[in-house]
Amino acid sequence: MSDQINSRRRFLRTAAIGIGAMEWSLTGLVRAQSNQPAQGVPATNGATSDASFGEIKQINAGTLNVGYAEAGPENGPVVILLHGWPYDIHSFVEVAPILAAAGYRVIVPYLRGYGSTRFLSSKTMRNGQQAVVAVDIIALMDALKIQKAVFGAFDWGARTANIIAALWPERCAGQVSVSGYLIGSPQANKAPLPPKAEFAWWYQFYFATERGRLGYEANRHDFSKLIWQLASPKWSFDDATYDRSADSFRNPDHVAVVIHNYRWRLGLVKGESQYDALEKRLAAAPVITVPTITMEGDANGAPHPDPAAYAKKFTGKYEHRNIDGGIGHNLPQEAPKAFASAVIDVAHM
Repeated sequence: MSDQINSRRRFLRTAAIGIGAMEWSLTGLVRAQSNQPAQGVPATNGATSDASFGEIKQINAGTLNVGYAEAGPENGPVVILLHGWPYDIHSFVEVAPILAAAGYRVIVPYLRGYGSTRFLSSKTMRNGQQAVVAVDIIALMDALKIQKAVFGAFDWGARTANIIAALWPERCAGQVSVSGYLIGSPQANKAPLPPKAEFAWWYQFYFATERGRLGYEANRHDFSKLIWQLASPKWSFDDATYDRSADSFRNPDHVAVVIHNYRWRLGLVKGESQYDALEKRLAAAPVITVPTITMEGDANGAPHPDPAAYAKKFTGKYEHRNIDGGIGHNLPQEAPKAFASAVIDVAHM
């Protein structure tokens, strides 16, 4: 790659982040592949934020009526940002304006079971298996007439981005995936893990029981807040920041989708037969050929793989970035400038 191209990329990245920082008063600095935070500049961002997406749009897509936020020019290259559990679109509330200022059209949907997204039919199974969430996003792209997009995602969202990149690479221009390669299968999950690793998945085993389902139904607000605290032990978010996202968990299908997701992973319940062919392909752990940047925070308290274990799954242009400064599982919200920079970079790889 020529020095001229590298210089141009550095200029575009710096300009875009600078504009976003001026407009939204963001702070922080990317420390890719570094073990030292920038002196005088905290890596942790967005602990207390009054930022809001404003209008939430709705569109019928596949089996859902999807709620989504949108920012940036209508004719800009598209970036789709995907949240996980138990989070929502506000994980990207400070990422989106940076990308919009850089000229991207940014789409941030509520996944099934979250926020204003609703099933179109009461007869549709409240399915949380991995393939169906990816199919939801492909349907959303079709409904919005988006042929191709860059994806930025974490947790469930990162798994969804991985699946789209693996099965529909023609729809994925590149991806930023927190915690790397997350495609799995019930078959692979049958193998027991070392005790410490099993302990980290305590909530999955809790959800496998009827007591767990009832407990999550009754206590979803406090349960999810505990997950936030455990997954990001150094992130000092305030009640207003948490409650803004927790409102999304009041979705009438939230508990059913979440419980099905974790039970399906363990092979305790079946998915829908129309996705069997997709799941068979995913069970083979397909490689990903699209440009990818994986990221990991230095204080991620949630279960996550070692970057060295998944690097070989990305056979196209690839880079891994470690983000320092006490950054936990919700990396886009905790380090929005670092995440936005990665999205801009992967779009130019």
